[in-house]
Amino acid sequence: MKLSIVIPVFNERTTIAAVIERVRAVVTDREHEIVVVDDGSADGTRDVLRTVEGIRLIEHPMNQGKGAALRTGFAAASGDVVIVQDADFEYDPRDYPRLLEPIEDGRADVVFGSRFLGGPHRVLFFWHYVANKMLTWLSNIFTNLNLSDMETGYKVFRREVLAKIQIRSDRFNFEPEITAKVAKGRYRIYEVPISYSGRTYEEGKKIGLVDGFSALWSIVKFRFID
Repeated sequence: MKLSIVIPVFNERTTIAAVIERVRAVVTDREHEIVVVDDGSADGTRDVLRTVEGIRLIEHPMNQGKGAALRTGFAAASGDVVIVQDADFEYDPRDYPRLLEPIEDGRADVVFGSRFLGGPHRVLFFWHYVANKMLTWLSNIFTNLNLSDMETGYKVFRREVLAKIQIRSDRFNFEPEITAKVAKGRYRIYEVPISYSGRTYEEGKKIGLVDGFSALWSIVKFRFID
């Protein structure tokens, strides 16, 4: 199977080149492509990306949000399997074999990497943990799934799944939207444990309180409408 790694990027000048190298280190033995969508970065990220060889770089002239960047990246991806990779060090590409296994052996159409199933993780914000668990719990009520981590950044899809889904969310509410739509599509969903090295706001974390409220609305909205 050809693997497409889609990386949405916004103002990650200090990490993006190293993230791409980490990705390359774990996919050298398989056919792959790395699709990077720069979402209107203004800190020099774009200049860094233009020097990186062996990637497909797509540039948004203005910042539109993670969901919009993924929509662009998914449309450009040509692989049989598509994995979402964040542009910082929170998620470790060394988890790829574990994430891909349920799809490669024919059990799954979609795989979520869960930060709450026992993998090593950096100890940080209690209230972020509570918010994540509450959003996942509410999402599960509306989707009738039993996920442990709906908001995870590591999600893997068979290409034909994404081909049947139109992503409408522009920001971080991509996560509840795609969860609702794969649930509606009755696709085979697996969860696997992953490691997680969360960062502080001083270190560049972007998601905030407004995004939490947006996720709440999206959980309800995408349960009943497209």
